[in-house]
Amino acid sequence: MTELPQPPNQPPTPSGYGHLPGPPQQGYGFPPPGENPYAQQPVHPPQPPTMPQQVVGPGGPGSGPGAAPKKKTVLLIAASVAAALVLGGVGYVAFSGDDKDPKPVAQEPADAKPSGSPSADKGDGNGNGKGMDIPTDLNEGRKPGEDKALWLKTVKMEGPGAGIPAHGMWVVGDAVVKTVDKSVIGYGVSDGKEKWKIDLRTKVCGLTGQTTPDGKTVVVVENADGSNCNQMKLIDLKAGKEGWTKEVVMEGPFKEAVSATVSLDGDTFALAWVGGQGAYRLSTGDKLFSDAGPEGCKPTTYAAGNNKMIAVALCLDADKTIEIQDADPNTGKKTWSYRLPKGFEVNAVYSVSPTVIDIGNRDTKQRAILVLDEKGQKRNTLSGEGDFVVNCGGSSTSEGLQNCGNSAVDADTVYLAGGDKSTGSEIVAFDLGTGKIKWRTKAGDKKLLIPLDAAKGRLTAYRASIVGEPGEIVSFPADGGAPQTLLKLPSGPSARIEGSFLSASFVASQSAAYVDGRFFLSTTRLLGENKDEKLLMAFGK
Repeated sequence: MTELPQPPNQPPTPSGYGHLPGPPQQGYGFPPPGENPYAQQPVHPPQPPTMPQQVVGPGGPGSGPGAAPKKKTVLLIAASVAAALVLGGVGYVAFSGDDKDPKPVAQEPADAKPSGSPSADKGDGNGNGKGMDIPTDLNEGRKPGEDKALWLKTVKMEGPGAGIPAHGMWVVGDAVVKTVDKSVIGYGVSDGKEKWKIDLRTKVCGLTGQTTPDGKTVVVVENADGSNCNQMKLIDLKAGKEGWTKEVVMEGPFKEAVSATVSLDGDTFALAWVGGQGAYRLSTGDKLFSDAGPEGCKPTTYAAGNNKMIAVALCLDADKTIEIQDADPNTGKKTWSYRLPKGFEVNAVYSVSPTVIDIGNRDTKQRAILVLDEKGQKRNTLSGEGDFVVNCGGSSTSEGLQNCGNSAVDADTVYLAGGDKSTGSEIVAFDLGTGKIKWRTKAGDKKLLIPLDAAKGRLTAYRASIVGEPGEIVSFPADGGAPQTLLKLPSGPSARIEGSFLSASFVASQSAAYVDGRFFLSTTRLLGENKDEKLLMAFGK
């Protein structure tokens, strides 16, 4: 363990930081060496990154449907997270390609007996269910004591060759909702039948898993000619209706964007894109504030949750340091700030309240998880042996620095997926008050443990197999003792289909959810080769 350099005007930093074996992923708000942060941003799709992209934007771990508040501990992560995060030999990368509009062709019926197609997907994660041999009975081969596959939704679409986005997943009321290319579609949670569909007319280029208590959220879509990601829309996920549509006010040097990130809390939502950001009133779409000025520490992105907002700001000093600030949700004004040590960037925001932030230094290859108190003072850092997965956003539509699919936080604990190779082969629980490990548990042979939700001292997790066996949903008690099985997923062909979701879903924070006794898995991108592809699957009693 090594001691980090001290940030300006901050209390001493305790030991507990560790070295990474490879370069940490690039954090948001800190330009690469020699890069001009105000250079013109290209308006073509970004190329696949060599390390996971952390793009501006709020969104938050555990802030979506069924999620819980997160904890405040800082932990040294002793592993780099490459942009192709490998799980059981399967990589996940961002897609790019030309902008030809994909053409919807047909959609499979949404019952539990979809029609078959020519060849079987091997379940090795190298496909997206293309040409899957879908059984007529999803529960064929189910063993005694196992629960059911309720339904599988497949789609057949023709695309441009670079894939068709299907980002986001919300479970609101009696509907589970997905975006598919230029549409938002609500499916019945019990039977998978289409309840409603909103034609957005242009592609989705920004969203968040967060919703208001009454089921409203905001998506950002491209303008009519596809040249700019600058149209924001209110979506009522309960009613299945589109609300207001307004153009993003792009101040500062960049007037065009290829993606945006969204975070919301209460009646305020914040947008961010490369070179700009702003906050708006959810109920009306009216602008509340932005900071496009060149002086001081300029907010580059916001994170929101639990009635609180924080900003990640780039300081225009010689060292290009990063500052964490609180932000009034109506005015953006700060009452406290915390300056990171020189060279450190923000990799992830695990939780806004409590404030738990992953930071890293690309030059020294150090990484730490920082916990701040309500006054912006450092409470502690997390300290423990092992490699831990940092999995936030990472898609071309940018789900932001929140939305961390391999973490969960409640009032006094942060739970991280880890393992010898950062594969999620164990879950480690850290005490936010002490920064020390409370407990850790192994997934088991050829299995993964993926945190889903944490509340009232209990962790809900998905224990998945990487060899085609059925997974299960489990709940761990506060002391990390033997878990309770909430759902035991079925054997047989259903397990193969479940496993084929895993490679695409494990690295996506908004593609797995356990809500009201049902477990949902979804994909985040379709190949668009006019063949049946899995989109969404549900399990239950």
